Amino acid sequence: MPALPHTERPPSGTGKRAINLSLSSDVLLAAKQLDINISKVCDQHLRLVVQREQERQWRENHADFIAAYNQTIAAEGLPLDEWKSF
Repeated sequence: MPALPHTERPPSGTGKRAINLSLSSDVLLAAKQLDINISKVCDQHLRLVVQREQERQWRENHADFIAAYNQTIAAEGLPLDEWKSF
């Protein structure tokens, strides 16, 4: 198979890769009978799980800053609060 022209190549890191994956036999059979694209579903769900974990880690890593910011807002109010018209 010829290589894709440079402009048609996917961006770096977006390619797919074959892996070994263990799934429950009954769920796998049901998915195949329903003509579900198992790779697509696994990829989409794993993306969601990764995103949620990255968000959780970000909140954990920045918890001290968020707490300090919230304390400042509670004590001093929002910046420019005195000029809002609503």
